[in-house]
Amino acid sequence: MAMAATSTTFRPPRSSPRRPSSLLPINEAAPIYEKLLATFPTAAKYWKQYVEAYMATNNDEATKQIFSRCLLNCLHISLWRCYINFIRRINDKRGSEGLDETKKAFDFMLNYVGNDAASGPVWMEYITFLKSMPAVTPQEESHRMTTVRTVYQKAILVPTNHVEQLWKDYENFENSVSRTLAKGLLSEYQPKFNSAKAVYRERKKYIDDIDWNVLAIPPTGSYKEEQQSMAWKRLLAFEKGNPQRIDVTTANRRVTFTYEQCLMYLYHHPDIWYDYAMWHAKNGSMDSAAKIFQRALKAIPDSEVLKYAFAEMEESRGVIQFIRFLRRTEGIEAARKYFLDARKSPSCTYHVYVAYATMAFCLDKDAKVAQSVFEAGLKRFMQEPGYILEYADFLCRLNDDRNVRALFERALSLLPPEKSIEVWKRFVQFEQTYGDLSSMLKVEQRRKEALSRTSEDVLSASENTLHDVVSRYSFMDLWPCSSKELDYLVRQEWLAKNTVKVYRSATLNTGSMLDKGTVGISASVRSLPRSGKVVRPETSQMVIYDPRQMKDKQDSIPFCVLDVLPVCGWIVHVTLLFRLLQPLGWQEWKVIVEDIIVDLSGPEFSAATSGYTKEVEDMLKMLSPSTTSFIKNLPAIEGPSPDIDVVLSVLLQSTLPVAQNAGKAGGASELSGVGKSGLNQNGSVHRPPRERRKDAGRHGVQEEEDAATVKSQAAVPRDIFRLRQIQRSRGLGVGGAAAASQSGSSAFSFSGGGSAFSGDHSASTD
Repeated sequence: MAMAATSTTFRPPRSSPRRPSSLLPINEAAPIYEKLLATFPTAAKYWKQYVEAYMATNNDEATKQIFSRCLLNCLHISLWRCYINFIRRINDKRGSEGLDETKKAFDFMLNYVGNDAASGPVWMEYITFLKSMPAVTPQEESHRMTTVRTVYQKAILVPTNHVEQLWKDYENFENSVSRTLAKGLLSEYQPKFNSAKAVYRERKKYIDDIDWNVLAIPPTGSYKEEQQSMAWKRLLAFEKGNPQRIDVTTANRRVTFTYEQCLMYLYHHPDIWYDYAMWHAKNGSMDSAAKIFQRALKAIPDSEVLKYAFAEMEESRGVIQFIRFLRRTEGIEAARKYFLDARKSPSCTYHVYVAYATMAFCLDKDAKVAQSVFEAGLKRFMQEPGYILEYADFLCRLNDDRNVRALFERALSLLPPEKSIEVWKRFVQFEQTYGDLSSMLKVEQRRKEALSRTSEDVLSASENTLHDVVSRYSFMDLWPCSSKELDYLVRQEWLAKNTVKVYRSATLNTGSMLDKGTVGISASVRSLPRSGKVVRPETSQMVIYDPRQMKDKQDSIPFCVLDVLPVCGWIVHVTLLFRLLQPLGWQEWKVIVEDIIVDLSGPEFSAATSGYTKEVEDMLKMLSPSTTSFIKNLPAIEGPSPDIDVVLSVLLQSTLPVAQNAGKAGGASELSGVGKSGLNQNGSVHRPPRERRKDAGRHGVQEEEDAATVKSQAAVPRDIFRLRQIQRSRGLGVGGAAAASQSGSSAFSFSGGGSAFSGDHSASTD
């Protein structure tokens, strides 16, 4: 392959008399680099080696020439950092003039690669440079502080790998300048920083799928190549969605940057070039689209399809300009005749119709002709949202609100949901501006219902948010709330959107695993709201495990959640497991339930087997009918199961209410001996001191008689953690473990009548 051959050119075997080009004198290595970079003009790695070779010889003019050839085509952070190091070196001894040149170079660099996810160190280096600039007068000091603040505020809005460190430095900077001023500024930018940090986490997932070391070669159809192409397209779609909800100009700059980076590696892929050009065209930048096509044909001169696409776009642009030329030179009739001929062309786009209709309305003052042109275009371009919006704007200028509503209704009845987003948005804005409150609310509700099935708008059809209120009562740059409140609402919208996406995915995956016996459970789980609360340890209550600390506190320890887990109703089962485990990525919650049941009933039991052991049957008899039915109807699960110790450790962090008076349910037996052994405050089992266990051994016979008396009132004591420890360290079965637990080790018993829960209780665990 071409890439492999090139690599061997630069790394010959040791036995070869040739040396790697990086070790050759620059006058010998230069022809090799030139040949390589003519084949791979976007290989930033080799451009960097080439320019560093000239920098090592202090040949500044040649270095500048190389940078001028590669920088704008290779938006790679390491190459640009090499550039800024070169600029700083040559301007280091030029005084204030050199500092100004270095500052301009930093601004130039950040304008191109400042949106890179790895640009954090560059922002930090620039800020350090600004802080080191001399300031003699108070005015200069004030200007320097203002410049540093501006750069900080730009840096913390970029989702980079150092955004958290930049935020800490910014906090320290503002507090060092003025604590009074810092309080207001930090509260204003805190939501923006939080949004950037959250977007970086999402952005990193897409970036990690990309191989940044490949060379740009023509498509070969290999699996790895296809995977890289899809990874880049996922990243582009993510950036186009504007997840940070920043202004359009900044968002478009990020998309442009991502496309330019993508073309460094997919330089010979015509579909990427075409998408890039069409993205510019759809945003109204036809000149930029033409430049992209020109670059594409230079990269892939043999691509006939790109030539046709470019010609098609230029034809539309040429038609529009020629119609305008005829209108200026030969009059209205000549322009009209040419338009009638041009619209018959298969390559005629909706832009031609919009251009001629606008010219007829604005220049010829003929609204009737303009509307006729728009109506004629509807027959051909009803599926183009851009054309619908242009026609709606024209009707608004005519004050024809009835036909505006009719146009929106016609278009939305035909457009697919994924293409109707902007039309719905404009319809809502129209009603907010010209409609009454009733029509406004109806359109907003219809929009939510229509878009709730798409990935762009996951809001529930019945959900109303403060964003709706803000959009209704805003005008131009006037908002019915402060900028801090607006940032907060944007942040909450982003969190809700991504939370519901994950919840829906988990619901779909869960629903696909259910059989007929568990359909009702699935329906209940789907209807449960997803909690935004993150379960965290209560560190203020944590203590180091020491049995001596618990000697006088045994009776005051509440039951662990494990005491009530097997006997609670199936609603609590499903709610607890789904809501606690799903955020960790364990969507197949039935596997977790089955694994817990297998551990409770011993290694000889499995939900996939045809029958149950006598011990299991006895245990199931003590449970409520709904719980028993739920357990017996669990389907067989294939594939690996999660670690039960990890599952139980998560359950111990839950906010599930505990039994306050559960000890009364077991009578004199004290319900599995919690009073004897108890729990630590962190939920682990407390074992009595060694002397106490010896005393328990001396009275083992009496304990066995007591256990026989209690057997009819309570189940055999079981402690999940203790059973697993015994099974793993000693290889005992469940029976052996149970016997060991009766002879002095801490244990828990499960009483069907004494449970603090039943199937009738609420499913909420909040």
